[in-house]
Amino acid sequence: MSHQALLQVRDLSVVFRRKGTRPFAAVDGVSFDVEPGQTVGLVGESGSGKSVTALAIMGLLPKRGAEVRGSVRFEDTDLLTLSDRQLRDRRGRDLGMVFQDPLSSLNPVIPIGLQITEVLERHRGMARKEARGEAAELLDRVGIPDPSRRLSEYPHQLSGGMRQRALIAIALACRPRLLIADEPTTALDVTIQAQILALLSDLVKSSGTALIMITHDLGVVAGLCDEVNVMYGGRVVERAERHALFNASRHPYTHGLLASIPRLDAPRGDKLVPIKGSVADNIPWEHACAFAPRCPNALDRCREVTPELEPDNGGMLRCHNPVGPLMATNQGANQ
Repeated sequence: MSHQALLQVRDLSVVFRRKGTRPFAAVDGVSFDVEPGQTVGLVGESGSGKSVTALAIMGLLPKRGAEVRGSVRFEDTDLLTLSDRQLRDRRGRDLGMVFQDPLSSLNPVIPIGLQITEVLERHRGMARKEARGEAAELLDRVGIPDPSRRLSEYPHQLSGGMRQRALIAIALACRPRLLIADEPTTALDVTIQAQILALLSDLVKSSGTALIMITHDLGVVAGLCDEVNVMYGGRVVERAERHALFNASRHPYTHGLLASIPRLDAPRGDKLVPIKGSVADNIPWEHACAFAPRCPNALDRCREVTPELEPDNGGMLRCHNPVGPLMATNQGANQ
């Protein structure tokens, strides 16, 4: 990555500690960069550490019970060293986040307009009248019809797609330089999903905002991300440019995610090919490859030696027995 990266995450680890239970490493030594105007994907099954990584970057993890280590450098500042007050100043102004479920993220008893204007007044110092006009422009920008009327409506009066657009408008209110979208389309139907993804893509292109897209679905990032980080068990197991990942992925876990995507050209009646087992079927990274119990390519070495994340074909790979380039290219070309 370029030395001009807007965000540099280095050796980020998050360990949850609860009385009476063993410490659990939800994120384990994750590193990646995000440059201005770049879209970077964090992909993996539920429980792979994607959302916890995002919450750690934003400083939204609970102080009690969550031990965060490493560094999250935004330009010249390590966000992990800031106080709560300093982080509040950064969030909204420099960093924005779109959460998965807009109905639970929006305040149900406050009109949409007020939820946007309070951000504008807090971070941009706008007067209420000016902020209301800016809020209407934001709703119009994200594609909500009749934005002036919508300002007085409550979240329950909007459709699911409109609520998600309103949440994006709030995140964009202060023109943040980095936007994190955590599963922003999971609760939406495929038509609205496509509209939201197109909206995020247009916003990145028009404003130069950097975007981190978090999803369990590789199909979602196919037309959106410049670079993809595939996570498993709290670690990055493969990193590649988007086209390289889809056409010549190397990690068996990435292949499993690709194979589970429904294909329109598949014969009628064909079954999906799931990844065997569950995320609970793993080995601690300290002793072996965590994915080994579910991996069709696993060797004895995979169950005995921890693989390191190393350069591979222009990307990064954490695997003792990767899929060969020829097989990977053929499989990727058929997706």
